[in-house]
Amino acid sequence: MSVKKEMILKEKIKVVISDLDGTLLNSDHKISQYTKTVFQELHNQNYLIIVATGRHHLDAMPIVAGLDVPLYLVTSNGARIHSPEKELLFSFNMESEAVKSVLSLDIDPEITTVLFRENVWQTNKYNEKLNEFQPEVNYHPELVDFNSLEDLSAIKVFFTHDKHSKLIELRDQILENHTGLFSHAFSLPFCLEFMDKSVDKSVAIAKILKKENFVFEQTISFGDGYNDENMLKSSGKGLVMGNAPDSLKNKLSHLEVILTNDNEGVAKYIAQQILNS
Repeated sequence: MSVKKEMILKEKIKVVISDLDGTLLNSDHKISQYTKTVFQELHNQNYLIIVATGRHHLDAMPIVAGLDVPLYLVTSNGARIHSPEKELLFSFNMESEAVKSVLSLDIDPEITTVLFRENVWQTNKYNEKLNEFQPEVNYHPELVDFNSLEDLSAIKVFFTHDKHSKLIELRDQILENHTGLFSHAFSLPFCLEFMDKSVDKSVAIAKILKKENFVFEQTISFGDGYNDENMLKSSGKGLVMGNAPDSLKNKLSHLEVILTNDNEGVAKYIAQQILNS
């Protein structure tokens, strides 16, 4: 990047937005000390900070608390917004009948199904890989038979399987039977998520920007998953992580690819291009 472009970028950007898994977090699902230092300097220089994740807010809050800076938290891909004071600003659930209609489909029993509820996540089977995402369990799993539940209202419906192709088949099956009802995203190749059609990270971020009197042109964002796509495309500067799937890099080929999450790509880019330190 030329010196002139660096100066323009630094002057324009007022808001820093980052995904968590595969972006701000390393492969051990942790935030490095260097990343913490960089984000504390962002706060010291009065940048507005937003973390936008597919994680549930009870899961994400203790993680972002490690940054030790005030920030807005967008969770469940936009279904919840919390203020820097941890006040709930926005909340949107999927209706019970809509969820029931999805779960009544002939879903491959090998697929793990999860309902994100307000204080618990309910699942049809224990999944070791999912539990690795919570080093400290703040958002508890509960094994259930979905057929026995009367109320299936949820923040989102989550499916996981090691074979991406199985989730592709399930996605197509759900969309075929529920035209126009849901938005969906692959937060990771093995994680398929369905939300209400009005829910998206970019929509939630727009609400925060309006509240704080900023616009997307003043934002820089970092992400690695398909649930980051609209956020990255909407931002004044969208950066794709080096560890993102090639299919996402190809789809967003007009955007710059930076270092991986394990190489502290977010923090190093901010330090070099925004903070110039």
